[in-house]
Amino acid sequence: MISKIRAFSAVLYVLLVIPWSILFMYLFPKYHRKVRRVTASAFFKLFGVSAKIIGELDKTAQVLVMNHQSFMDVVYFEAFHPNDLCWIAKKELGEPFLYGHALKAPKMILINRESKRESVFLLKEAKDRLSKGRVLCIFPEGTRSLGKEKFLPFKSGAKFLIEHFHLKVQPIIFCGTRDCLDIGSMKFDNHPFSIKYLPAFTPNEENWYESLRERMQQEYLKIYQERKNVCMVE
Repeated sequence: MISKIRAFSAVLYVLLVIPWSILFMYLFPKYHRKVRRVTASAFFKLFGVSAKIIGELDKTAQVLVMNHQSFMDVVYFEAFHPNDLCWIAKKELGEPFLYGHALKAPKMILINRESKRESVFLLKEAKDRLSKGRVLCIFPEGTRSLGKEKFLPFKSGAKFLIEHFHLKVQPIIFCGTRDCLDIGSMKFDNHPFSIKYLPAFTPNEENWYESLRERMQQEYLKIYQERKNVCMVE
């Protein structure tokens, strides 16, 4: 019951606060990053969300590659990353009336994965955001996973983008964010989750993308098993 009450409260927060954030981002476009940071930080403070951080964020990384489990993944980085982020998401997320503008107002990159010409659009938009010093954020799985042991397959879009611009990549692993917040199931148990920063690098090997997925999967399994063992002890 408490979990559902928290989830309802989180939805209420989104319904009441996000429209104001959207309005401020359109009225004061130069300050859209600050608006997003305040909105996300307030969410963390209001609901007492906590995370275990492993490793260090590389502020010079041009693109963040992350597995995706929950809405909490986005909220965390919007609250705590020091730079202006640009999320690359599927076009459908920008379609809902009003709330789609939470992505459109700060000029996130929304792509139509069914279009064969989308790669040209992606490169053009990414070049623009990079020229403005924004950090690209990509979920290579393409959608949220169930937070179990295995990652979903990585799609090729991230590899194409990173290789084209020779970007510095920082891989980041989320574990437990779906256990913390699952809006789809209206569950907000608010368990502490884990985030692991792997060392940033600029790809220079042919099979780097496949190796990256394997490494992220291995590191994720270590954290997943540790969390599972702790739960069994408790």
